[in-house]
Amino acid sequence: MKHTPENVVRIEAEALRALADRIAGPMCTAFERAVDLMFRCERRVVVTGMGKSGLIARKIAATLSSTGTPALYLHPVEALHGDLGMVVRGDLVLALSASGETEEILALLATIKRLQVPLIAMTGDAICSSHASKRTQRGAATVSKRNSQSPPPVSQKTRDKDGARASLSTLAAAADVALDCSVAQEACSLGLAPTASTTTMLALGDALAVTLSERRGFKEEDFANLHPGGKLGKRLARVESLMHTGEAVPQVSPQTQMPDVIYEMSRKKLGVTAVVEGERLVGVISDGDLRRLLEKRGKDAMDLTARAAMTPNPKTIGRAEFAASALAKMEEKKITSLMVVDSEGKLEGIVHLHDLWTTELV
Repeated sequence: MKHTPENVVRIEAEALRALADRIAGPMCTAFERAVDLMFRCERRVVVTGMGKSGLIARKIAATLSSTGTPALYLHPVEALHGDLGMVVRGDLVLALSASGETEEILALLATIKRLQVPLIAMTGDAICSSHASKRTQRGAATVSKRNSQSPPPVSQKTRDKDGARASLSTLAAAADVALDCSVAQEACSLGLAPTASTTTMLALGDALAVTLSERRGFKEEDFANLHPGGKLGKRLARVESLMHTGEAVPQVSPQTQMPDVIYEMSRKKLGVTAVVEGERLVGVISDGDLRRLLEKRGKDAMDLTARAAMTPNPKTIGRAEFAASALAKMEEKKITSLMVVDSEGKLEGIVHLHDLWTTELV
Protein backbone atom coordinates (compact mmCIF):
# COMPACT_ATOMS: atom_id res chain seq x y z
CA MET A 1 0.00 0.00 0.00
CA LYS A 2 2.85 2.33 0.89
CA HIS A 3 4.34 2.19 -2.62
CA THR A 4 1.08 2.18 -4.61
CA PRO A 5 1.04 5.90 -5.55
CA GLU A 6 4.65 5.76 -6.69
CA ASN A 7 4.07 2.57 -8.67
CA VAL A 8 1.02 4.00 -10.44
CA VAL A 9 2.98 7.01 -11.65
CA ARG A 10 5.99 4.90 -12.67
CA ILE A 11 3.82 2.47 -14.65
CA GLU A 12 2.10 5.31 -16.49
CA ALA A 13 5.44 7.06 -17.09
CA GLU A 14 6.83 3.85 -18.57
CA ALA A 15 3.78 3.58 -20.84
CA LEU A 16 4.45 7.11 -22.09
CA ARG A 17 8.14 6.34 -22.66
CA ALA A 18 7.17 3.30 -24.71
CA LEU A 19 4.72 5.43 -26.70
CA ALA A 20 7.41 8.02 -27.44
CA ASP A 21 9.72 5.24 -28.65
CA ARG A 22 7.00 3.93 -30.97
CA ILE A 23 6.30 7.38 -32.42
CA ALA A 24 10.01 7.88 -33.05
CA GLY A 25 10.37 4.38 -34.47
CA PRO A 26 7.95 1.76 -35.82
CA MET A 27 4.83 3.97 -35.60
CA CYS A 28 6.47 7.01 -37.22
CA THR A 29 4.97 6.39 -40.67
CA ALA A 30 1.47 5.71 -39.32
CA PHE A 31 1.63 8.83 -37.12
CA GLU A 32 2.73 11.01 -40.03
CA ARG A 33 -0.04 9.62 -42.21
CA ALA A 34 -2.60 10.35 -39.47
CA VAL A 35 -1.37 13.93 -39.23
CA ASP A 36 -1.51 14.27 -43.01
CA LEU A 37 -5.11 13.00 -43.14
CA MET A 38 -6.15 15.42 -40.40
CA PHE A 39 -4.32 18.30 -42.04
CA ARG A 40 -6.11 17.66 -45.35
CA CYS A 41 -9.50 17.22 -43.68
CA GLU A 42 -11.87 19.65 -45.41
CA ARG A 43 -14.30 20.04 -42.51
CA ARG A 44 -14.00 18.76 -38.96
CA VAL A 45 -12.31 16.01 -37.00
CA VAL A 46 -15.06 14.01 -35.28
CA VAL A 47 -13.65 12.31 -32.18
CA THR A 48 -15.58 9.43 -30.62
CA GLY A 49 -15.15 6.95 -27.80
CA MET A 50 -17.11 5.19 -25.04
CA GLY A 51 -16.58 5.18 -21.29
CA LYS A 52 -13.13 6.30 -20.16
CA SER A 53 -11.98 6.43 -23.77
CA GLY A 54 -14.91 8.76 -24.40
CA LEU A 55 -13.68 11.14 -21.72
CA ILE A 56 -10.25 11.19 -23.35
CA ALA A 57 -11.92 11.72 -26.73
CA ARG A 58 -13.69 14.82 -25.40
CA LYS A 59 -10.40 16.28 -24.24
CA ILE A 60 -8.67 15.52 -27.55
CA ALA A 61 -11.50 17.22 -29.46
CA ALA A 62 -11.19 20.27 -27.20
CA THR A 63 -7.41 20.43 -27.65
CA LEU A 64 -7.70 20.14 -31.43
CA SER A 65 -10.29 22.93 -31.55
CA SER A 66 -8.21 25.27 -29.39
CA THR A 67 -5.08 24.76 -31.48
CA GLY A 68 -6.52 25.47 -34.91
CA THR A 69 -8.12 22.19 -36.00
CA PRO A 70 -11.96 22.29 -36.02
CA ALA A 71 -13.16 19.28 -34.02
CA LEU A 72 -16.13 17.97 -32.08
CA TYR A 73 -16.92 15.04 -29.81
CA LEU A 74 -19.57 12.54 -30.93
CA HIS A 75 -21.02 10.18 -28.33
CA PRO A 76 -21.33 6.80 -30.09
CA VAL A 77 -24.63 5.90 -28.38
CA GLU A 78 -26.20 9.24 -29.25
CA ALA A 79 -24.86 8.75 -32.76
CA LEU A 80 -26.86 5.54 -33.07
CA HIS A 81 -30.00 7.50 -32.17
CA GLY A 82 -29.77 10.35 -34.63
CA ASP A 83 -26.57 12.25 -33.95
CA LEU A 84 -24.73 10.34 -36.66
CA GLY A 85 -26.07 13.01 -38.97
CA MET A 86 -23.31 15.21 -37.56
CA VAL A 87 -20.82 13.25 -39.65
CA VAL A 88 -20.76 14.35 -43.28
CA ARG A 89 -18.49 13.97 -46.30
CA GLY A 90 -15.32 15.95 -45.81
CA ASP A 91 -15.10 15.08 -42.11
CA LEU A 92 -12.59 12.71 -40.53
CA VAL A 93 -13.34 10.33 -37.68
CA LEU A 94 -10.87 9.67 -34.88
CA ALA A 95 -12.14 6.68 -32.89
CA LEU A 96 -10.78 5.64 -29.49
CA SER A 97 -11.26 2.14 -28.10
CA ALA A 98 -8.82 0.28 -25.89
CA SER A 99 -10.10 -3.13 -27.03
CA GLY A 100 -10.94 -2.06 -30.56
CA GLU A 101 -14.16 -4.04 -30.16
CA THR A 102 -16.49 -1.46 -28.59
CA GLU A 103 -19.87 -2.43 -30.05
CA GLU A 104 -21.28 1.10 -30.17
CA ILE A 105 -18.31 2.30 -32.22
CA LEU A 106 -18.29 -0.72 -34.53
CA ALA A 107 -21.95 0.00 -35.29
CA LEU A 108 -20.84 3.31 -36.81
CA LEU A 109 -18.39 1.76 -39.28
CA ALA A 110 -20.94 1.11 -42.04
CA THR A 111 -21.97 4.78 -42.16
CA ILE A 112 -18.38 5.98 -41.95
CA LYS A 113 -17.42 3.78 -44.89
CA ARG A 114 -20.53 4.76 -46.87
CA LEU A 115 -19.68 8.43 -46.50
CA GLN A 116 -16.08 7.67 -47.45
CA VAL A 117 -14.92 9.47 -44.34
CA PRO A 118 -11.30 8.72 -43.39
CA LEU A 119 -11.01 6.76 -40.14
CA ILE A 120 -8.12 6.90 -37.69
CA ALA A 121 -8.22 4.42 -34.82
CA MET A 122 -6.46 4.62 -31.47
CA THR A 123 -6.59 1.16 -29.92
CA GLY A 124 -4.66 -1.14 -27.60
CA ASP A 125 -3.56 -3.35 -30.48
CA ALA A 126 0.15 -4.04 -30.07
CA ILE A 127 0.86 -3.22 -33.70
CA CYS A 128 4.30 -1.76 -33.05
CA SER A 129 5.13 -3.28 -29.68
CA SER A 130 7.21 -6.29 -28.80
CA HIS A 131 4.48 -7.43 -26.41
CA ALA A 132 0.92 -8.33 -27.28
CA SER A 133 -1.47 -6.29 -25.20
CA LYS A 134 -3.51 -8.38 -22.80
CA ARG A 135 -6.47 -6.11 -23.46
CA THR A 136 -6.22 -6.78 -27.20
CA GLN A 137 -5.98 -10.51 -26.63
CA ARG A 138 -9.08 -10.40 -24.41
CA GLY A 139 -10.91 -8.39 -27.06
CA ALA A 140 -10.07 -10.91 -29.78
CA ALA A 141 -11.13 -13.79 -27.54
CA THR A 142 -14.44 -12.08 -26.82
CA VAL A 143 -15.15 -11.60 -30.51
CA SER A 144 -14.30 -15.25 -31.26
CA LYS A 145 -16.64 -16.48 -28.56
CA ARG A 146 -19.43 -14.15 -29.67
CA ASN A 147 -19.08 -15.39 -33.23
CA SER A 148 -18.41 -19.08 -32.48
CA GLN A 149 -20.52 -20.14 -35.46
CA SER A 150 -18.53 -18.01 -37.91
CA PRO A 151 -14.97 -16.67 -38.30
CA PRO A 152 -14.16 -13.53 -36.31
CA PRO A 153 -14.54 -10.31 -38.37
CA VAL A 154 -10.79 -9.73 -38.51
CA SER A 155 -9.00 -9.96 -41.82
CA GLN A 156 -5.77 -8.11 -41.04
CA LYS A 157 -2.89 -9.67 -39.12
CA THR A 158 0.30 -8.43 -37.60
CA ARG A 159 3.37 -10.00 -36.04
CA ASP A 160 4.99 -9.04 -32.79
CA LYS A 161 8.77 -8.87 -32.43
CA ASP A 162 9.03 -12.56 -31.52
CA GLY A 163 7.05 -13.63 -34.56
CA ALA A 164 3.90 -14.55 -32.66
CA ARG A 165 0.76 -13.77 -34.67
CA ALA A 166 -1.67 -11.37 -33.08
CA SER A 167 -5.05 -10.46 -34.57
CA LEU A 168 -5.87 -6.81 -35.04
CA SER A 169 -9.12 -5.70 -33.50
CA THR A 170 -12.08 -5.01 -35.75
CA LEU A 171 -11.71 -1.24 -35.37
CA ALA A 172 -7.98 -1.22 -36.11
CA ALA A 173 -8.46 -3.48 -39.12
CA ALA A 174 -11.18 -1.19 -40.52
CA ALA A 175 -9.21 2.02 -40.04
CA ASP A 176 -7.28 3.89 -42.70
CA VAL A 177 -4.62 4.44 -40.04
CA ALA A 178 -4.35 2.45 -36.81
CA LEU A 179 -2.31 4.00 -34.00
CA ASP A 180 -0.81 1.77 -31.33
CA CYS A 181 -1.86 2.74 -27.79
CA SER A 182 -0.92 -0.58 -26.23
CA VAL A 183 0.55 -0.75 -22.74
CA ALA A 184 2.53 -3.46 -20.97
CA GLN A 185 0.21 -3.18 -17.97
CA GLU A 186 -2.44 -0.97 -16.43
CA ALA A 187 -1.52 0.93 -13.28
CA CYS A 188 -4.59 -0.54 -11.57
CA SER A 189 -3.51 -3.32 -9.19
CA LEU A 190 -6.22 -5.54 -10.67
CA GLY A 191 -5.10 -4.73 -14.20
CA LEU A 192 -8.68 -3.79 -15.08
CA ALA A 193 -9.32 -0.06 -14.66
CA PRO A 194 -8.15 2.02 -17.65
CA THR A 195 -5.20 3.99 -16.29
CA ALA A 196 -1.95 3.67 -18.24
CA SER A 197 -3.97 3.06 -21.43
CA THR A 198 -6.03 6.25 -21.11
CA THR A 199 -2.91 8.24 -20.21
CA THR A 200 -1.31 6.93 -23.40
CA MET A 201 -4.34 7.85 -25.50
CA LEU A 202 -4.39 11.35 -24.02
CA ALA A 203 -0.69 11.89 -24.74
CA LEU A 204 -1.05 10.59 -28.30
CA GLY A 205 -3.98 12.95 -28.86
CA ASP A 206 -1.87 15.86 -27.61
CA ALA A 207 0.97 14.81 -29.93
CA LEU A 208 -1.41 14.83 -32.91
CA ALA A 209 -2.90 18.23 -31.96
CA VAL A 210 0.42 19.97 -31.39
CA THR A 211 2.00 18.51 -34.53
CA LEU A 212 -1.01 19.68 -36.53
CA SER A 213 -0.90 23.18 -35.05
CA GLU A 214 2.76 23.51 -35.99
CA ARG A 215 2.07 22.27 -39.50
CA ARG A 216 -0.72 24.83 -39.86
CA GLY A 217 1.62 27.61 -38.73
CA PHE A 218 -0.63 28.26 -35.72
CA LYS A 219 0.66 31.40 -33.99
CA GLU A 220 0.25 33.10 -30.64
CA GLU A 221 -2.21 35.57 -32.12
CA ASP A 222 -4.33 32.70 -33.48
CA PHE A 223 -4.41 31.19 -30.00
CA ALA A 224 -5.49 34.56 -28.58
CA ASN A 225 -8.34 34.80 -31.10
CA LEU A 226 -9.64 31.38 -30.00
CA HIS A 227 -9.38 32.19 -26.28
CA PRO A 228 -11.12 35.56 -25.79
CA GLY A 229 -12.29 34.62 -22.30
CA GLY A 230 -10.52 33.39 -19.20
CA LYS A 231 -7.03 34.12 -18.00
CA LEU A 232 -5.32 32.96 -21.20
CA GLY A 233 -7.47 35.19 -23.37
CA LYS A 234 -6.96 38.17 -21.09
CA ARG A 235 -3.19 37.79 -21.07
CA LEU A 236 -3.18 37.58 -24.87
CA ALA A 237 -5.53 40.53 -25.36
CA ARG A 238 -4.77 43.03 -28.11
CA VAL A 239 -4.35 46.74 -27.63
CA GLU A 240 -7.31 47.38 -29.95
CA SER A 241 -9.65 45.52 -27.57
CA LEU A 242 -8.61 47.73 -24.63
CA MET A 243 -7.92 51.18 -26.05
CA HIS A 244 -10.15 54.26 -25.82
CA THR A 245 -11.33 55.57 -29.18
CA GLY A 246 -13.42 58.36 -30.68
CA GLU A 247 -14.76 60.97 -28.28
CA ALA A 248 -13.13 59.19 -25.35
CA VAL A 249 -9.66 60.15 -26.61
CA PRO A 250 -8.38 63.47 -25.15
CA GLN A 251 -6.88 65.54 -27.95
CA VAL A 252 -6.12 69.18 -28.73
CA SER A 253 -4.51 71.04 -31.59
CA PRO A 254 -1.03 72.63 -31.34
CA GLN A 255 -2.64 76.08 -31.14
CA THR A 256 -4.92 75.26 -28.18
CA GLN A 257 -4.37 77.52 -25.16
CA MET A 258 -3.36 75.94 -21.86
CA PRO A 259 -6.68 76.58 -20.02
CA ASP A 260 -8.46 74.60 -22.74
CA VAL A 261 -5.75 71.91 -22.64
CA ILE A 262 -6.32 71.49 -18.89
CA TYR A 263 -10.08 71.37 -19.42
CA GLU A 264 -9.73 68.60 -22.04
CA MET A 265 -7.47 66.56 -19.75
CA SER A 266 -9.86 66.95 -16.82
CA ARG A 267 -12.92 66.12 -18.92
CA LYS A 268 -11.50 62.85 -20.34
CA LYS A 269 -9.92 61.82 -16.99
CA LEU A 270 -6.91 59.95 -18.39
CA GLY A 271 -4.24 62.30 -17.06
CA VAL A 272 -2.93 63.07 -20.53
CA THR A 273 -3.95 64.56 -23.86
CA ALA A 274 -2.73 64.01 -27.39
CA VAL A 275 -1.64 66.97 -29.48
CA VAL A 276 -2.88 66.35 -33.02
CA GLU A 277 -2.18 68.30 -36.18
CA GLY A 278 -4.72 67.32 -38.78
CA GLU A 279 -5.08 63.63 -37.83
CA ARG A 280 -1.42 63.08 -37.09
CA LEU A 281 -0.02 62.78 -33.57
CA VAL A 282 2.70 65.37 -32.95
CA GLY A 283 3.00 65.32 -29.16
CA VAL A 284 1.45 64.68 -25.74
CA ILE A 285 0.90 66.67 -22.57
CA SER A 286 0.63 64.76 -19.30
CA ASP A 287 -0.24 65.71 -15.73
CA GLY A 288 3.48 65.54 -14.98
CA ASP A 289 4.26 67.93 -17.83
CA LEU A 290 1.74 70.42 -16.37
CA ARG A 291 3.22 70.24 -12.86
CA ARG A 292 6.74 70.78 -14.15
CA LEU A 293 5.57 73.64 -16.36
CA LEU A 294 3.80 75.38 -13.47
CA GLU A 295 6.82 74.96 -11.22
CA LYS A 296 9.05 76.53 -13.89
CA ARG A 297 6.78 79.24 -15.34
CA GLY A 298 4.19 79.86 -12.66
CA LYS A 299 1.01 81.60 -13.82
CA ASP A 300 2.73 82.50 -17.11
CA ALA A 301 2.28 78.88 -18.12
CA MET A 302 -1.36 79.66 -18.82
CA ASP A 303 -0.33 81.91 -21.70
CA LEU A 304 1.36 79.05 -23.60
CA THR A 305 -0.08 76.95 -26.40
CA ALA A 306 -0.15 73.18 -26.51
CA ARG A 307 2.75 73.17 -28.99
CA ALA A 308 4.97 75.03 -26.51
CA ALA A 309 4.06 72.73 -23.61
CA MET A 310 3.93 69.34 -25.30
CA THR A 311 6.47 66.52 -25.31
CA PRO A 312 7.22 65.85 -29.01
CA ASN A 313 7.77 62.37 -30.49
CA PRO A 314 5.79 60.56 -27.77
CA LYS A 315 5.91 56.80 -27.19
CA THR A 316 3.28 54.98 -29.24
CA ILE A 317 2.03 51.49 -29.99
CA GLY A 318 0.07 49.78 -32.79
CA ARG A 319 -3.48 48.55 -32.25
CA ALA A 320 -2.60 44.96 -33.25
CA GLU A 321 0.11 44.56 -30.61
CA PHE A 322 -0.44 42.55 -27.42
CA ALA A 323 -1.44 44.20 -24.17
CA ALA A 324 1.71 42.68 -22.67
CA SER A 325 3.80 44.72 -25.10
CA ALA A 326 1.98 47.89 -24.06
CA LEU A 327 2.65 47.14 -20.41
CA ALA A 328 6.34 46.49 -21.10
CA LYS A 329 6.68 49.88 -22.83
CA MET A 330 4.93 51.67 -20.00
CA GLU A 331 7.17 50.04 -17.39
CA GLU A 332 10.31 50.76 -19.41
CA LYS A 333 9.49 54.45 -19.89
CA LYS A 334 7.75 54.86 -16.52
CA ILE A 335 4.59 56.25 -18.11
CA THR A 336 0.92 55.43 -17.56
CA SER A 337 -0.48 55.66 -21.09
CA LEU A 338 0.42 55.09 -24.71
CA MET A 339 -0.99 56.71 -27.83
CA VAL A 340 -2.18 54.20 -30.43
CA VAL A 341 -1.27 55.17 -33.99
CA ASP A 342 -1.31 53.57 -37.43
CA SER A 343 1.67 53.12 -39.74
CA GLU A 344 1.42 56.74 -40.90
CA GLY A 345 1.30 58.25 -37.41
CA LYS A 346 -2.44 58.88 -37.45
CA LEU A 347 -3.96 58.85 -33.94
CA GLU A 348 -6.35 55.91 -33.45
CA GLY A 349 -6.76 55.77 -29.69
CA ILE A 350 -5.12 55.68 -26.29
CA VAL A 351 -4.45 52.79 -23.89
CA HIS A 352 -4.03 53.53 -20.17
CA LEU A 353 -2.39 51.47 -17.45
CA HIS A 354 -5.77 51.11 -15.76
CA ASP A 355 -7.10 49.40 -18.90
CA LEU A 356 -4.53 46.64 -18.44
CA TRP A 357 -5.82 45.69 -14.99
CA THR A 358 -8.56 43.56 -16.56
CA THR A 359 -5.91 41.46 -18.33
CA GLU A 360 -4.40 40.35 -14.99
CA LEU A 361 -1.02 41.53 -16.30
CA VAL A 362 -0.82 44.26 -13.66
